[in-house]
Amino acid sequence: MKFRTLGKTGYNISEVSLGTWQLGGKWGTPFNPKDARDTLEEAYDCGVNFFDTADGYQDGQSEKAVGEFVRNHSDVHYTTKIGRKEMPLDIKHFDPEHLDRYVDESLQNMGVDSLDMVLLHCPPMMNYYMPETFFELDKLKQAGKIQNYGVSVERVEEGIKALSYDISAVKIIFNMFRLRPADLFFGLAKKNNVGILARVPLASGLLTGKFTADTKFSPEDHRTTNRNGEQFDKGETFSGVDYLTGVKAAAELKQRLGTDNLAAMALRFILMYDAVSAVIPGASNPTQIERNTTAADLPAFTDPQMQIVRDVYDQYIKNPVEYLW
Repeated sequence: MKFRTLGKTGYNISEVSLGTWQLGGKWGTPFNPKDARDTLEEAYDCGVNFFDTADGYQDGQSEKAVGEFVRNHSDVHYTTKIGRKEMPLDIKHFDPEHLDRYVDESLQNMGVDSLDMVLLHCPPMMNYYMPETFFELDKLKQAGKIQNYGVSVERVEEGIKALSYDISAVKIIFNMFRLRPADLFFGLAKKNNVGILARVPLASGLLTGKFTADTKFSPEDHRTTNRNGEQFDKGETFSGVDYLTGVKAAAELKQRLGTDNLAAMALRFILMYDAVSAVIPGASNPTQIERNTTAADLPAFTDPQMQIVRDVYDQYIKNPVEYLW
């Protein structure tokens, strides 16, 4: 495992880390504490020392599992996200009163005195023009309840606006089907010493190359229920790519890159960008960890391989994805 610095936090984190959206069970399934513990242990054994969780994941069970783990592993860092566990999402969820309550609840869930990093969980664009939101995070930092803060965003413009504040990291969708963040935003983040956490790195599984036109997902799975943004931003499901178009594009990537392991190559592609502090694929059980972490050992992409990704993106994905996010 290789390590990178997470912006101005100074944390030296594994370049392949772990997102815990699926920790302890797949989307819509009951939380399994043993699977959660085993998954965190397997990730740690594979060199992962950074976890990403949220107060709304599995009704707080994910925070509790991560909190228990980090209390016993002082070399592990983490971020938790706040502001989205009460739906529908509203700008009021990011006002000072709500932020204070959410931070206190996350501290209790995780069983710690101070949170390594808090990310605002995809606030509406209007919140970026409400400085009291970020000034309250400054106060929480001064009080010692949080060590660092940042934002998880849907759109590039939100990440750019967030750089106006004293953020340490931005979590943004970036993958072979979502290339726009690298065009401008990555350079601005580096200039401001702000870390980048690449989320949805496999486009909700499309970039495993294993899905077909006939693949079925469970009725509770967001890949069934959120294809048109019924629950949250459409861009979080398949990175906003039309499903059948994504299946076709992934098949072409596999063929042109000459690989049967597109998932690992998709993760390695993200690590080609030095602005990225870590890529954070998820895992619902320990067996998925090795698939993710071995990506760091793959050779760097060649210039022709990078061009293949761009060509497929331009042909299948750019319109309309690039113009929406």
